[in-house]
Amino acid sequence: MGYTNVALMEKIKEMYPDIEKHGITVNLDFNRELKTYDIKLKKDSHELVTHLEKQDADECMDGIKCIYLGVKIGEFIKNFEERK
Repeated sequence: MGYTNVALMEKIKEMYPDIEKHGITVNLDFNRELKTYDIKLKKDSHELVTHLEKQDADECMDGIKCIYLGVKIGEFIKNFEERK
């Protein structure tokens, strides 16, 4: 399946609306060595870097939510909200 990093990033934001709701920035790059997408979530001074397997990214583009990524996003939001 062919898609750009920008298309994947937009799809992730669409599937996980809490990202934009909480003002989290998302950056991603494809790691050719590991064949994963390195995803960086950032809110103020809080930052999380996680990985998304290529197969999970393909499924995401097909509209299937990635449980692992959803959990990571939820944990990130919970962590910075608890520190307020």
